[in-house]
Amino acid sequence: MADVVAVVLAGGEGRRLLPLTKDRSKPAVPFGGRYRIIDFVLSNLANSGVDRTYVLTQYKAQSLLEHLQRAWIHMQGRDSFLVAVPAQMQNGRHWYQGTADAVLQNLHLLRRTPHRIVAIFGADHVYKMNVAQMVEHHRAMASAVTVACLAVPVEEASTFGVMEVDTRGRVVGFEEKPRSPRSIPGREDLALVSMGNYLFDAEVLEVALGRDADTVGSEHDFGRDVLPALIDRVPVYAYDFRRNRIPWGVEPERAYWRDVGTLDAFFAANMDLRAVTPSLNLYNWEWPIHTASFADPPAKFVFDEQGRRGAAIDSIVAGGSIVAGGRVQDSVVGRNVFVDARAEVEDCILHDNVRVGVGARLDRCIVDKNAEIPDGVRLGPGIRPEIPGAVQTPSGITIVPRREQPPEHAVAREY
Repeated sequence: MADVVAVVLAGGEGRRLLPLTKDRSKPAVPFGGRYRIIDFVLSNLANSGVDRTYVLTQYKAQSLLEHLQRAWIHMQGRDSFLVAVPAQMQNGRHWYQGTADAVLQNLHLLRRTPHRIVAIFGADHVYKMNVAQMVEHHRAMASAVTVACLAVPVEEASTFGVMEVDTRGRVVGFEEKPRSPRSIPGREDLALVSMGNYLFDAEVLEVALGRDADTVGSEHDFGRDVLPALIDRVPVYAYDFRRNRIPWGVEPERAYWRDVGTLDAFFAANMDLRAVTPSLNLYNWEWPIHTASFADPPAKFVFDEQGRRGAAIDSIVAGGSIVAGGRVQDSVVGRNVFVDARAEVEDCILHDNVRVGVGARLDRCIVDKNAEIPDGVRLGPGIRPEIPGAVQTPSGITIVPRREQPPEHAVAREY
């Protein structure tokens, strides 16, 4: 993989995840108790042997930049690097105008780095992917551009870029977020959609970006503008994500991909982790998900007496958390969380430094970092949240927003 350089597009605003994205970009949103969404794409690249990566940031990037500094910037060697690149108005007095413009404005960085293939990956999804297998496919097909794709129910495809391919997998049509998606021949119930992960031959990418920049009316988006314009000019092939396998003992692990673009999808992806054998395996030491390390003590569960027993069942509980006579069921609990006596937390996501007060009842909630749930408060479907700034989705998930300062119990001062 010495001739591959990666560009990770991490400037996503994530409006559909508000209020979780009120103070941070979508790639910086916490996930799974101790990770950030961006950790998954960066881990996939690192585990696949792609060790030269530029991360392009833009929207509310402070939290993301601090996470990259703590978790990733130190993972550099003589010939490897991970560099966070803030938007710098390289091509005029404007911020990135689209995904293609973001890469165009940073071509000077790619020109400094010897490479033949550019991997352009998004940072908005939770997934495990062996990128080396996609690179092998790109080379085997003598492809100029390779697009990672997967089959989804046709009724869900209108939120993606939809592809048409011939019998060899060459892309012959590409339409971004069509109202009436075309189905896969022979499978009227499925459509082939882009995952937003691309491999480009370096020369093809530079020419395509220059042509797109000169195109009047272009939105400078890879899916909407660049790829459709390339289909008739160079060989563009689809890479079927279902073929991807992750190393794991004798029998490889199937690849995993999940869109977390909405609050409901984000909630469901976290809840997947509670299963005895979840689809997303965080315990595969051959394919670790890297993230920031903290000097947290172990999680602790205390008290075992009538009406006051600290317990967590079918849950993930991160380091530094204390369940002090409360009960946690079917939940994902982040770092340094405190669940007080007789509190009940069920089907919830608690981010770092949350405090749940005595006798509080939480059901189907996402509680953002530093929030404090007062004693006796009840939150759940059909209950109007009385905490300032809290909202509830139509499906009944209550979201309690982040506070700037941690509660008094919290000793960790994480960004």
